[in-house]
Amino acid sequence: MVLELRHLRYLLAVAEHANFTRAAEDLRISQPTLSQQIKQLERTVGAQLLDRTGRTVRLTDAGQTYVHYARRVLRDLAAAERAVLDVADLSRGHLRLAFTPTFTAYLIGPLTAELHTRHPGITLDLREMTQDRIEAGLLADELDLGIAFHRPHLPGITATALFTETLTLVTAAGRPGTGGQEPLPVRDLADRQLVLLSGDFATRGHIDAYFTAHAVQPRIAVEANSIQVLTEIVQRTTLATVLPNAITHDHPRLIPIPLNPALPARTVTLLGRESAYRSAATRAFTHLIHDHINTCGYTPL
Repeated sequence: MVLELRHLRYLLAVAEHANFTRAAEDLRISQPTLSQQIKQLERTVGAQLLDRTGRTVRLTDAGQTYVHYARRVLRDLAAAERAVLDVADLSRGHLRLAFTPTFTAYLIGPLTAELHTRHPGITLDLREMTQDRIEAGLLADELDLGIAFHRPHLPGITATALFTETLTLVTAAGRPGTGGQEPLPVRDLADRQLVLLSGDFATRGHIDAYFTAHAVQPRIAVEANSIQVLTEIVQRTTLATVLPNAITHDHPRLIPIPLNPALPARTVTLLGRESAYRSAATRAFTHLIHDHINTCGYTPL
C-alpha cells in the first residue's frame, strides 16, 4: 500500500478522540472505512499503532512515536503550502494573528487599518485568546504571530520586546479632581468605587496584586469581561477603572490619573515560533507594528 496523507490525518483523528466512531464522524467517513484505513497503515509501517482492547482506543508506544512525526509532517506540509501561495510583492497573502484581550481596545484596530491601507491584498485572521493558548497555537503552527506580555515562555517560542504598557486609574473627563493633578496616592482608592475587569483577565490579576502589595481594598461596584463595557460605564458614571493608559488616547472623554506608587509596567512582546517560516505578510506586519509604536510614541523600552 502506498502511504497517503489521509492515513496520517485518520490516525491523528483517532488519537485525538480515542474513539473510532467519533473520529469517523469528525472526518465524515464511515467507521468501517476508518478502521480499514488504519489497519492498512499499520500493515505498511509494520507495527501496531493503536491499542483497541480497552474502553477507549489508545496509542501504543509505537503509535505515540509515529504520531509525533505525523504531526510534524502535516505541520511542515501546511507551511510549505503557505510558502507556495506567499507572494513577495504582497499583492496577496494571509496572516494569523492572536492577541490577549486588552490589546483589542487600543492596538489591534489601528494595526488592522494600517495593514489594510498598505497591503489590501493581505487577509487577516484575528483571534483574541489567553497567552497560554497563543503560545500553544504558535507551537502547533496554528498561528503566525502573537501579541502578549513578557514572561517565561514555552520552549520554542521567540519573544521580541515592543514597548512598555502602563496601567493607570481612568475616569471620565470633567469629574472633580481630574485636571492636571498630582499622582493620586493609592491609599485614596479605598474610598472610591471601581469598575474592573473580571478575574479571568490576566490584567485583573496584575491589578489585584498591586492592591494587595499596598494593602488597599477598593470597593468594586462592577466587574465586566469586556473593556468596551468598562469604558462605557466610566464615561456615564462616577465610577473609575484601571486600564492601560494608551486606551485613553482614542477616548477624549476618558482621563488617565497617575497613581502613587505607579502600577508596575508590563513589557509588550511580539511572539513567534522558532524556525517558523516567515511569510511576506508576517514580515510586513512586523515592520508595520514597529512603525506604529514609533508613530504613537508608546513608552520605549
